[in-house]
This record gives sequence, structure tokens and C-alpha cells, in this order.
Amino acid sequence: MSYHFSKIVDLSFDEAILKTTEILKEEGFGVLTEIDIKETLKKKLDVDFRKYRILGACNPPNAYKALQAEGHIGLMLPCNVIVQEHEDGKVEVSAVDPVASMQAIDSQELGTVAKTVQSMLKKVIDKL
Repeated sequence: MSYHFSKIVDLSFDEAILKTTEILKEEGFGVLTEIDIKETLKKKLDVDFRKYRILGACNPPNAYKALQAEGHIGLMLPCNVIVQEHEDGKVEVSAVDPVASMQAIDSQELGTVAKTVQSMLKKVIDKL
């Protein structure tokens, strides 16, 4: 089982960030965090890296359900979505598959929430 859903998009890196954030919002997610990996690696290690941004997406109603089902699930929240530019200039958007990431936890209630969020994140990637 793959742990992510991905799609190469016909957008610039910056356009992909904006479009992904917009579609996440349409699907009920907010972006709580945004980590610019390229910038961070340059500052911390003085190395060059491709454009790579991690968006920490959260759907509050489902996050709340997950937290009620499993007290330590915050270790796996929020749902990460990445936008990266490959060496060939193509831009890829990927979202974590919450069903795959939750397999280690034996909770039927959490599994139901993960399937709901999985469906929502697939819609985000499909709409790009």
C-alpha cells in the first residue's frame, strides 16, 4: 500500500502552493503550518535543495474525532501535503494517505476517521 497520493500538475511551484491551499480550504482543511524545506536546509546546513514545501493541513472536525478516539494521535497530526519541484522542472503535489499511516493503531473508530480524511485528501489531489 502506498502511503501517499500524488499528481504532477501543470502549474508553477508558487501557483501549485496557492491552488493546493485553495482546494484544501474548499474541502474543509486549514493549513496550520508551512515549512519551506529549501529555505530551512539553506539556513541550517548551508546546502542547496529543490523547491519543497510541507503544508500541515487540518480538518478540525475530523482531528477532534481522531483525538477522542486515540489520545496519542496528535503525534500523526496534521495531515501533511507536500509541493515539490523536481529537477526536470515538473511540480508534484502529494498528500499523506491517513489510512496507511494509521494502520499501526488498532482502533476501528480511528480507522473510520482515517477513511473519511483519505477520501477528502484524494479529492484535493484529483481537483488539481
